[in-house]
Amino acid sequence: MTQPFVEPAHFDRLYAGNPDPWQFATSEYERDKYAATLAALPRPRYARCFEVGCSIGVFTQQLAVQCDAILGVDVANAALRQAEERCAGLPGVTFANMVLPGAWPDGGFDLVIFSEVLYYLGIPGLQDSARRTMDCLQPGGAVVLVNWRGPTDGACTGEDAADLFTAACAPGLRTTKLVRAEKYRLDVLEA
Repeated sequence: MTQPFVEPAHFDRLYAGNPDPWQFATSEYERDKYAATLAALPRPRYARCFEVGCSIGVFTQQLAVQCDAILGVDVANAALRQAEERCAGLPGVTFANMVLPGAWPDGGFDLVIFSEVLYYLGIPGLQDSARRTMDCLQPGGAVVLVNWRGPTDGACTGEDAADLFTAACAPGLRTTKLVRAEKYRLDVLEA
């Protein structure tokens, strides 16, 4: 199993010190990024979504309006507990602790979202996640990548992460939308 470049214990320590270390629930940056991500989705509705790096479930809660089912995964149990509380009562929303790419959910998805998480997987893990994403993506499905454009404490920059993931998905998937905002890059990949 390929281990992530940044170990899960790093994220456990972050959430132990602050229940919302990236201010997902309060930041204007996050609010704008979430709105842009939802606006970039190619279809108005999805049957089954795989959200990688769901954290405390702020975006999951918004995304649930457009998805029949969502599996949100993260490596930090404290974050997942908050996500479960935030999304309690939302039909079809489930969460799991999962370290990618060594662990991967069963079944197919018509929407896969990686939001500000790819650079934490390490280069081999990122490329393996791209291949596994292609294997689980349903016909007509989409992959959405959102990457921070500033410095990261991961294996590479967000720009490099998006480029490496996209290259690993070629020629099966191609970029149909690319947004370069001041602080993030958003890519939509489709067959």
